Amino acid sequence: MTGVTLASARPASIPSPSNGVLEIGPLSIHAYGLMIALGVVAAVWLTGRRLEARGSGSRDDASGMAVWAVVAGIVGARLYHVMTDWSSFEDDPLRIFQIWKGGLGIPGGLLAGIAVGWWVTRRRGVDPREMAAAAAPAIPLAQSIGRWGNWFNQELFGRATDLPWGLEISADKMPAGYASGTLFHPTFLYESLWNLALCGVLILIDRRFRPSGSRLMAMYLVGYGVGRFWVEGLRIDDADEFGPFRFNQWVALVVAVLALVYLLVSARRRPHEVSSLVGGPGRSDELDGDLDDELLDGDDVDGTVPRRPASVSERGDEHGYVAADERLDES
Repeated sequence: MTGVTLASARPASIPSPSNGVLEIGPLSIHAYGLMIALGVVAAVWLTGRRLEARGSGSRDDASGMAVWAVVAGIVGARLYHVMTDWSSFEDDPLRIFQIWKGGLGIPGGLLAGIAVGWWVTRRRGVDPREMAAAAAPAIPLAQSIGRWGNWFNQELFGRATDLPWGLEISADKMPAGYASGTLFHPTFLYESLWNLALCGVLILIDRRFRPSGSRLMAMYLVGYGVGRFWVEGLRIDDADEFGPFRFNQWVALVVAVLALVYLLVSARRRPHEVSSLVGGPGRSDELDGDLDDELLDGDDVDGTVPRRPASVSERGDEHGYVAADERLDES
């Protein structure tokens, strides 16, 4: 690798790569795309591992879902970015296809990726709720890795700072109005660490409380929305603003609030799970009839933690889903 060199580092600062292209002999690899690809690989691995551990499907199911969900996610993310920053593309529409130069809107990617992933999962005969539970922690893991692509491109950094971890920016990337040598908030690092922590928290919540897939996904949306809201507020790149917030802050806020409302409403319908979350006496044996509640099967030894059946096959006939080892291979 000879193409990536670091700007001259100073004490108490984070240097940036002066070149976002990795050169391996005659091969040139755009680091932005490489980081996104590595994030996808990590997410598919984690989803497949969790899906198999739950007895709900196989790694092939996770990979088959991911192929379509990732493609849809990238298309959705690019369209979202273009629509929210059209002024950067109207003079040169061909730039829309130059994804390696940066510009993916996560909200659009999530909407398209989750929708297509849900549809493909049903087509494969896997319970989409189980896939959602397996994938919820994997999505922020992918985002945590992919955000480093912004570091290679020296883009989407925050306002000026004198903090010890300030980010150096090359002279040709320096925004107008800032003196050479100015340090900026490394928002890529903030969001990367936030998403990595969110991944770990979701895994712990799933192991301890075993919420349904839809609720675990809602927890991800709340966590991501909160983190994206404050990180977006630090950025100084051009963006549409409505009132006190940037457009992406409004999107993050709406998503987080809607997901939180869903969690609160679903919790009111399932007081037994709320009791387990706060260490209460346990859940009632009377379920409310919701499909998600059918995933619960008995109490833990201390009477507080609900558990799922070990395999989809235990409820396959009832919901129309078939266990992974009973399904015919799809061509």
